[in-house]
Order: sequence, then structure tokens, then C-alpha cells
Amino acid sequence: MSTYFPKEGEIVRKWFVVDAAGQPLGRLASKVARILIGKENPRYTPFIDTGDHVIVINADQVKITGMKADQKSYHHYTGYPGGLRSEVLKKRMTRKPELVIEQAVSRMLPKNKLGKHMFAKLNVYRGDKHPHQAQKPEVKVLA
Repeated sequence: MSTYFPKEGEIVRKWFVVDAAGQPLGRLASKVARILIGKENPRYTPFIDTGDHVIVINADQVKITGMKADQKSYHHYTGYPGGLRSEVLKKRMTRKPELVIEQAVSRMLPKNKLGKHMFAKLNVYRGDKHPHQAQKPEVKVLA
């Protein structure tokens, strides 16, 4: 017996559209991350990127539960003294809701080169329009 590993040409990638309207942020991010990693695919291999492409629409309508909108804050450091910048989730959702979903998903992916390839297959849009109609994406209902 030998273990089967899919070759690069054998991996067929599908495109899925996920509607974020009314979905809790963390649950949406974890389900999208599973699709990007390829765990929904029967040919899943941990060290090969077998995941599919995901288009997330209606990012501005994602559901934030509890007190997270007022209490959760995002930080980044500019590299200069006194350069720690912070932003509350509520303000970031009004300014750039795509970034909130992208960061939630990226932090659930592996922290290596493979994770960067997986993250490159994620597309997030504020409204319900997206420019990927040519790829004929399937609507994925997350239960």
C-alpha cells in the first residue's frame, strides 16, 4: 500500500460564493478557512494546497455578537516610537468591513507559505456585486 498524493495538475479548484449577511463573524471565518484549506475536499492533504476559491459578499452585513463591537480593538505598530495605532471594531466595520473578515480568516490559516497561498484565494466584497462571474461560482450555504 502506498499513500496517494494529488499532483499539481490533478487539483481542480472550484469557486464558491458565501453570503455573510446575518452570519456571526467567527463562525463565518472558520467555515471559510476550512474551504480555503481544503478540508471540505476528499483529496485533502495537510502539506498541499487543495483548497478552493471563496468569494464573500455582503461583508458590511456580518453579525457582531455580544459587546465585541464596542470592546474589541485592532492594533498595529508603525515601527516608529509611539507608533502603536488602535481602532475599535465598530469604527473599522464602518470604514472597511472587508478588512475585518479578511483578518479573521487569515488568522485561522496556517502561518507559513502555504497559508499565504490559501489566503490569496479569498475575495471579500462589501456589497452583493463581485467581478468573478466568468469563473461561474457556486453558491455555498454555510449551515
